[in-house]
Amino acid sequence: MDSAIEVPADERIPAPELVRAGLRAAIIAGDIAPGTQLRQDEIAARFGTSRIPVREALKQLSVEGLVDFLPNRGAIVKTYSLADLMEVMEIRIGLETRALRLAIPHMVEEDIAAAGAILKDYDAEPRPEMWAQMNWQFHRLIYVPCNMPRLLELIESNWNHVSRFTRTRVSIAAGKESPNREHWKILEACQAGAIDKAVTLLEQHIGHTQKSLQSTMRRI
Repeated sequence: MDSAIEVPADERIPAPELVRAGLRAAIIAGDIAPGTQLRQDEIAARFGTSRIPVREALKQLSVEGLVDFLPNRGAIVKTYSLADLMEVMEIRIGLETRALRLAIPHMVEEDIAAAGAILKDYDAEPRPEMWAQMNWQFHRLIYVPCNMPRLLELIESNWNHVSRFTRTRVSIAAGKESPNREHWKILEACQAGAIDKAVTLLEQHIGHTQKSLQSTMRRI
Protein backbone atom coordinates (compact mmCIF):
# COMPACT_ATOMS: atom_id res chain seq x y z
CA MET A 1 0.00 0.00 0.00
CA ASP A 2 2.78 2.46 0.88
CA SER A 3 4.14 2.71 -2.65
CA ALA A 4 0.69 3.64 -3.94
CA ILE A 5 0.49 6.84 -1.90
CA GLU A 6 1.97 10.05 -3.25
CA VAL A 7 2.91 12.28 -0.33
CA PRO A 8 2.42 16.04 -1.00
CA ALA A 9 5.54 18.08 -0.29
CA ASP A 10 3.88 21.28 0.98
CA GLU A 11 4.70 21.54 4.70
CA ARG A 12 2.11 24.30 5.12
CA ILE A 13 -0.73 21.77 4.77
CA PRO A 14 -2.02 20.58 8.18
CA ALA A 15 -1.04 16.98 8.86
CA PRO A 16 -4.58 15.52 8.85
CA GLU A 17 -5.32 17.21 5.52
CA LEU A 18 -1.99 16.03 4.10
CA VAL A 19 -2.80 12.43 5.00
CA ARG A 20 -6.41 12.71 3.84
CA ALA A 21 -5.42 14.16 0.48
CA GLY A 22 -2.81 11.49 -0.17
CA LEU A 23 -5.04 8.59 0.83
CA ARG A 24 -8.04 10.03 -0.97
CA ALA A 25 -6.15 10.41 -4.25
CA ALA A 26 -4.78 6.87 -4.03
CA ILE A 27 -8.20 5.37 -3.25
CA ILE A 28 -10.00 7.26 -6.02
CA ALA A 29 -7.29 6.35 -8.54
CA GLY A 30 -7.69 2.69 -7.61
CA ASP A 31 -4.10 2.45 -6.41
CA ILE A 32 -5.40 1.17 -3.06
CA ALA A 33 -7.92 -1.56 -3.76
CA PRO A 34 -11.37 -1.84 -2.14
CA GLY A 35 -11.15 -3.92 1.03
CA THR A 36 -7.52 -3.02 1.73
CA GLN A 37 -6.77 -2.60 5.43
CA LEU A 38 -5.39 0.84 6.24
CA ARG A 39 -2.87 0.34 9.05
CA GLN A 40 -2.40 3.54 10.98
CA ASP A 41 1.23 2.90 11.93
CA GLU A 42 2.21 2.23 8.31
CA ILE A 43 0.39 5.35 7.09
CA ALA A 44 1.95 7.49 9.84
CA ALA A 45 5.42 6.28 8.88
CA ARG A 46 4.75 6.95 5.21
CA PHE A 47 3.65 10.54 5.87
CA GLY A 48 6.19 11.20 8.61
CA THR A 49 3.58 12.01 11.21
CA SER A 50 2.04 10.56 14.38
CA ARG A 51 -1.03 8.34 14.41
CA ILE A 52 -3.28 11.19 15.62
CA PRO A 53 -3.47 12.99 12.22
CA VAL A 54 -3.94 9.59 10.56
CA ARG A 55 -6.93 8.79 12.75
CA GLU A 56 -8.44 12.18 11.95
CA ALA A 57 -7.85 11.71 8.22
CA LEU A 58 -9.46 8.26 8.27
CA LYS A 59 -12.51 9.67 10.07
CA GLN A 60 -12.85 12.35 7.37
CA LEU A 61 -12.56 9.74 4.62
CA SER A 62 -15.22 7.70 6.39
CA VAL A 63 -17.57 10.68 6.25
CA GLU A 64 -16.85 10.92 2.50
CA GLY A 65 -17.80 7.27 2.10
CA LEU A 66 -14.33 6.11 1.05
CA VAL A 67 -13.36 4.29 4.26
CA ASP A 68 -15.19 1.88 6.56
CA PHE A 69 -14.37 0.97 10.16
CA LEU A 70 -14.91 -2.73 10.85
CA PRO A 71 -14.69 -4.66 14.14
CA ASN A 72 -11.33 -6.42 14.54
CA ARG A 73 -10.04 -4.96 11.28
CA GLY A 74 -10.03 -1.23 11.83
CA ALA A 75 -10.13 1.02 8.78
CA ILE A 76 -10.50 -0.48 5.32
CA VAL A 77 -11.09 1.00 1.88
CA LYS A 78 -14.85 0.86 1.39
CA THR A 79 -16.21 -1.84 -0.88
CA TYR A 80 -19.45 -1.66 -2.84
CA SER A 81 -21.88 -4.39 -3.77
CA LEU A 82 -23.42 -4.45 -7.23
CA ALA A 83 -26.64 -3.07 -5.73
CA ASP A 84 -24.69 -0.22 -4.12
CA LEU A 85 -23.08 0.71 -7.42
CA MET A 86 -26.38 0.61 -9.29
CA GLU A 87 -27.82 3.01 -6.72
CA VAL A 88 -24.83 5.33 -7.07
CA MET A 89 -25.36 5.33 -10.85
CA GLU A 90 -29.04 6.23 -10.39
CA ILE A 91 -27.95 9.13 -8.19
CA ARG A 92 -25.51 10.13 -10.90
CA ILE A 93 -28.32 10.29 -13.45
CA GLY A 94 -30.40 12.51 -11.17
CA LEU A 95 -27.61 14.93 -10.28
CA GLU A 96 -25.98 15.23 -13.69
CA THR A 97 -29.10 15.58 -15.80
CA ARG A 98 -30.27 18.36 -13.50
CA ALA A 99 -26.90 20.12 -13.71
CA LEU A 100 -26.90 19.91 -17.50
CA ARG A 101 -30.44 21.26 -17.75
CA LEU A 102 -29.40 24.26 -15.66
CA ALA A 103 -26.05 24.68 -17.45
CA ILE A 104 -27.09 24.81 -21.10
CA PRO A 105 -28.74 28.27 -21.00
CA HIS A 106 -25.51 29.70 -19.59
CA MET A 107 -23.08 28.02 -22.00
CA VAL A 108 -20.96 30.20 -24.25
CA GLU A 109 -18.91 29.28 -27.28
CA GLU A 110 -15.76 28.96 -25.19
CA ASP A 111 -17.43 26.24 -23.09
CA ILE A 112 -18.37 24.29 -26.22
CA ALA A 113 -14.87 24.70 -27.68
CA ALA A 114 -13.16 23.54 -24.49
CA ALA A 115 -15.39 20.46 -24.24
CA GLY A 116 -14.82 19.68 -27.92
CA ALA A 117 -11.04 19.91 -27.46
CA ILE A 118 -11.22 17.29 -24.71
CA LEU A 119 -13.27 14.98 -26.94
CA LYS A 120 -10.72 15.33 -29.75
CA ASP A 121 -7.95 14.35 -27.35
CA TYR A 122 -10.13 11.49 -26.11
CA ASP A 123 -10.56 10.25 -29.70
CA ALA A 124 -6.77 10.22 -30.15
CA GLU A 125 -5.83 8.74 -26.74
CA PRO A 126 -4.75 5.06 -26.99
CA ARG A 127 -4.33 4.39 -23.23
CA PRO A 128 -7.45 3.02 -21.47
CA GLU A 129 -6.18 4.23 -18.11
CA MET A 130 -6.53 7.83 -19.37
CA TRP A 131 -10.06 7.53 -20.72
CA ALA A 132 -11.83 7.82 -17.36
CA GLN A 133 -9.96 11.04 -16.57
CA MET A 134 -10.86 12.57 -19.92
CA ASN A 135 -14.42 11.38 -19.50
CA TRP A 136 -14.67 13.23 -16.18
CA GLN A 137 -13.07 16.37 -17.62
CA PHE A 138 -15.68 16.47 -20.38
CA HIS A 139 -18.64 15.91 -18.09
CA ARG A 140 -17.42 18.45 -15.56
CA LEU A 141 -16.96 21.10 -18.25
CA ILE A 142 -20.54 20.83 -19.48
CA TYR A 143 -21.94 21.04 -15.93
CA VAL A 144 -19.84 23.96 -14.65
CA PRO A 145 -22.01 26.65 -16.35
CA CYS A 146 -24.90 25.72 -14.04
CA ASN A 147 -23.09 27.94 -11.48
CA MET A 148 -24.13 25.80 -8.52
CA PRO A 149 -21.02 24.87 -6.50
CA ARG A 150 -22.84 22.56 -4.08
CA LEU A 151 -24.43 20.60 -6.90
CA LEU A 152 -21.07 20.31 -8.66
CA GLU A 153 -19.48 19.13 -5.42
CA LEU A 154 -22.12 16.43 -5.02
CA ILE A 155 -21.57 15.31 -8.62
CA GLU A 156 -17.81 15.05 -8.13
CA SER A 157 -18.18 13.18 -4.83
CA ASN A 158 -20.59 10.71 -6.39
CA TRP A 159 -18.34 10.34 -9.43
CA ASN A 160 -15.36 9.53 -7.21
CA HIS A 161 -17.20 6.61 -5.64
CA VAL A 162 -18.07 4.90 -8.89
CA SER A 163 -14.91 5.83 -10.81
CA ARG A 164 -12.85 3.47 -8.65
CA PHE A 165 -14.73 0.61 -10.29
CA THR A 166 -15.21 2.02 -13.79
CA ARG A 167 -11.77 3.56 -14.30
CA THR A 168 -10.16 0.69 -16.18
CA ARG A 169 -12.46 -2.32 -16.19
CA VAL A 170 -15.45 -0.60 -17.76
CA SER A 171 -13.28 1.54 -20.03
CA ILE A 172 -11.72 -1.57 -21.56
CA ALA A 173 -15.02 -3.45 -21.75
CA ALA A 174 -16.94 -0.57 -23.37
CA GLY A 175 -14.06 0.83 -25.40
CA LYS A 176 -14.00 4.53 -26.18
CA GLU A 177 -15.55 4.81 -29.64
CA SER A 178 -19.19 4.32 -28.63
CA PRO A 179 -19.03 6.41 -25.42
CA ASN A 180 -17.26 9.24 -27.19
CA ARG A 181 -19.77 9.24 -30.06
CA GLU A 182 -22.39 9.74 -27.37
CA HIS A 183 -20.33 12.58 -25.89
CA TRP A 184 -20.22 14.34 -29.26
CA LYS A 185 -24.00 14.02 -29.67
CA ILE A 186 -24.54 15.48 -26.19
CA LEU A 187 -22.21 18.37 -26.99
CA GLU A 188 -23.96 19.05 -30.31
CA ALA A 189 -27.30 19.26 -28.50
CA CYS A 190 -25.77 21.61 -25.95
CA GLN A 191 -24.42 23.86 -28.70
CA ALA A 192 -27.84 23.93 -30.36
CA GLY A 193 -29.50 24.84 -27.06
CA ALA A 194 -31.65 21.70 -27.30
CA ILE A 195 -32.03 21.18 -23.57
CA ASP A 196 -34.49 18.29 -23.54
CA LYS A 197 -32.55 16.40 -26.21
CA ALA A 198 -29.22 16.90 -24.43
CA VAL A 199 -30.66 15.73 -21.11
CA THR A 200 -32.21 12.64 -22.74
CA LEU A 201 -28.92 11.80 -24.46
CA LEU A 202 -27.03 12.23 -21.18
CA GLU A 203 -29.43 9.94 -19.30
CA GLN A 204 -29.07 7.29 -22.02
CA HIS A 205 -25.28 7.70 -21.95
CA ILE A 206 -25.05 7.16 -18.19
CA GLY A 207 -27.48 4.26 -18.53
CA HIS A 208 -25.10 2.57 -20.97
CA THR A 209 -22.26 2.99 -18.48
CA GLN A 210 -24.51 1.54 -15.78
CA LYS A 211 -25.16 -1.57 -17.87
CA SER A 212 -21.45 -1.98 -18.66
CA LEU A 213 -20.62 -1.68 -14.96
CA GLN A 214 -23.31 -4.20 -14.08
CA SER A 215 -21.94 -6.68 -16.59
CA THR A 216 -18.35 -6.15 -15.49
CA MET A 217 -19.08 -6.47 -11.76
CA ARG A 218 -20.96 -9.74 -12.29
CA ARG A 219 -17.83 -11.28 -13.78
CA ILE A 220 -15.61 -10.36 -10.82
